[in-house]
Amino acid sequence: MKPGHRFIAAVGAAALLITTAVQGEDRFITVSSTTSTEQSGLFGHLLPIFEKTSGIKVRVVAMGTGQALDMARRGDADVVFVHDKPAEEKFVAEGFGLKRQEVMYNDFIVIGPKADPAKAAGKDILEGLRRIEAAKAPFVSRGDKSGTHAAELRYWKAAGIDLDAKKGLWYRDTGSGMGPALNTAASMNAYLLADRGTWLSFKNRGDLGIIVEGDTRLFNQYGVILVNPVRHPHVKQADGQKFIDWVVSDAGQKAIADYKIGGEQLFFPNAKR
Repeated sequence: MKPGHRFIAAVGAAALLITTAVQGEDRFITVSSTTSTEQSGLFGHLLPIFEKTSGIKVRVVAMGTGQALDMARRGDADVVFVHDKPAEEKFVAEGFGLKRQEVMYNDFIVIGPKADPAKAAGKDILEGLRRIEAAKAPFVSRGDKSGTHAAELRYWKAAGIDLDAKKGLWYRDTGSGMGPALNTAASMNAYLLADRGTWLSFKNRGDLGIIVEGDTRLFNQYGVILVNPVRHPHVKQADGQKFIDWVVSDAGQKAIADYKIGGEQLFFPNAKR
């Protein structure tokens, strides 16, 4: 082979290698998700398993459920993985997402000072909130339109408490994710509503403990939705659907069940296939 031809061949081979590498790097999906799946460590456990079996990388943008759904509405995500069923169903009904599938559940709990100055301890979430409000005990709210925040507002309403009329210095809106809200509660020795998964993985507990748990109203369901490719043609439909199919499959459901901290299971798979 002539020197010039060898040079051209070498350049061509290098270009092919670069193209292949770029294509390999480009195979990813973006998942907008609630902070609890990230901060609990669940995604750190799940995603390497999926990526190894599929060859598809998953880039997670963790934020409150409302923000995650808004991100998907703009077409900035391929898949949504969140926990506010009414908001998820509205998202699908408006044509922004395809079929909603249930994946797993855990539960909400009320965290607070172990001394429990409001005497809120027990299994009744509504009575617990009434006592916190009556005592004007410090309460931290995420205030970020997340699934947890939406649930908290529903509980206050069900307890017959009009926050607009009764909010005061005792009630602190943080506009933050679950981890930062827990840090604020620990520093203030305050009450707050949290998901159990993030609480179990949270280290900076200070003098906080679980105050209210076990009420069936504290059930916390997670769903996954493919963003509608008709609305946003750039959505990676095939790879996004592969992720959804895996997370509701026997293998994905087992991976969810296998995630534990200190021997305690954080999330419970309940996909309906």
